[in-house]
Amino acid sequence: MGTIIGSKRASRLKMASHALAVMIGAFITAYGLEAILIPNNVSDGGVTGLSIVGSQLFGLPLGILIAVLNIPFVILGYYQLGKSFAIYSVIGIASLAYGTSVMHRIPTIIEGDTLLVTVVGGIIIGFGMGIALRNGGALDGIDMLAVLLSRRLPFGTSDLILFLNLFVFIVVSFVFGLQGAFLSGIAYFIASKVIALVEEGLSGSKTFKIITNQPELMVETIRERLGRTATYNQIEGGFSNENFKEITCIINRLEDSKMKEIINEIDKHAFVAVYDVAEVKGGNFTKKDLH
Repeated sequence: MGTIIGSKRASRLKMASHALAVMIGAFITAYGLEAILIPNNVSDGGVTGLSIVGSQLFGLPLGILIAVLNIPFVILGYYQLGKSFAIYSVIGIASLAYGTSVMHRIPTIIEGDTLLVTVVGGIIIGFGMGIALRNGGALDGIDMLAVLLSRRLPFGTSDLILFLNLFVFIVVSFVFGLQGAFLSGIAYFIASKVIALVEEGLSGSKTFKIITNQPELMVETIRERLGRTATYNQIEGGFSNENFKEITCIINRLEDSKMKEIINEIDKHAFVAVYDVAEVKGGNFTKKDLH
């Protein structure tokens, strides 16, 4: 009984730490927007970029637009990417919306120098978004939409993120002008690279190779919670000459945190190797509802 209670307590503490990290990432992103980008007529990409445009056009609070425009994507994330991801994303988006509201009148730390604005602004918002993604949440619905579309169209996730953001920056050009749109694109590109460094992979897929003493339970749990199938490779230990079943499973980047939780829960001592995958085609790389 004590072990079960301790396990539940540890799980709650872990969830709380993830939620706190997502909130911190959201406030860092809000600071980058309000203290650097927006005062210099530079926007972000995705839903946040559209929210900035709407705020400039209609005079509505940016925080309200961020919260409202992301609602459909949060619902989408709940059904396609799982309950925990949706919850962390709600926390992140709500924190970003609140952060932009309370920081709306903070002093601008950089003015006039377009190069410095795009570089520093991109680094700050990328760092914040990367922290959120690394801890299982998202601050913008455009990533969720791109992941869903990539399963139904013959394009990779990164290609669709780029395409969707091209549309956003065209809209931005009508408010901030062509220069503002180009600067916004540069800032977003820098942010994407920072996200890649923080979150270890902006888009695409990952291959997990797992050697565990409970391969059947591991595969069944992955199938139930992630909706992912896996394959076995029969391998032999070079020292012990024991036979093992090596599990191979490909997931998308948004499922990385959940996969690691599953592995840690079933076998803390499992041998795990993770590889970045540039592109996945064919087979049965589809999704089921997560639990």
